Amino acid sequence: MSQTILVVDDKREIVAMLRAYLVEEGFTVATAYDGQEALFVAREARPDLVVLDLMMPRMGGYDFIRAFSRESDAPIIVLTAKLDENDKVLGLELGADDYVTKPFSMRELTARIRAQLRRASKPPVTPEVLRNADITVDLGSRIVTVNGKRTDDLTPSEFELLAALIASPGRVFSRSDLLAQVQGDAYEGYERTIDVHIRNLRSKIEPNPRHPRYIETVYGVGYRFAQNLPPVNAEEQTL
Repeated sequence: MSQTILVVDDKREIVAMLRAYLVEEGFTVATAYDGQEALFVAREARPDLVVLDLMMPRMGGYDFIRAFSRESDAPIIVLTAKLDENDKVLGLELGADDYVTKPFSMRELTARIRAQLRRASKPPVTPEVLRNADITVDLGSRIVTVNGKRTDDLTPSEFELLAALIASPGRVFSRSDLLAQVQGDAYEGYERTIDVHIRNLRSKIEPNPRHPRYIETVYGVGYRFAQNLPPVNAEEQTL
């Protein structure tokens, strides 16, 4: 059974082009022309991935991401004609997994779609639970708990990053290494997405995101999960 891609863009010629190409590549394609219509279509089609324009009438891409992410964990690839990096960053902060800037190569977009689908659909070989300090990551159920409290709002990309980091505490991962964990392939020019995902992840798991306890920055290189951390309560008792 083919996987379903939802294409959302107010430019009908772009939607038609994407639909024709992706159908030729073996995907089932659903379409919508604004965010509001896309929500209705998504509830019916249950897409495996969404390709989304940001600037649309009625309901724009940002509002769609907020609403859709509450109903589905399907990956979202943002299409944006804007050159301002803040637009790309905002999309990622709201829950998108990747972005492609218009004009784009159909070949690259398809490769990035396949990479996201591989990551989203790949089951763990065996159910495994990773623990470090106050964080538990259950790879089988994809449940994360921090200091005994379940954290349910991690995006698929954030979950994959946390799992990679916590599995190898002390190891320094370059942005390219982490991008390969999330995307399946590392694309030049897209390493900035890792910084955004890490910032989002810290906001959800760190006691104080401005002074990270778990995910450390190794300046000029990348990130690592801290080693030999005591539980939060034990740390507080020593203060």
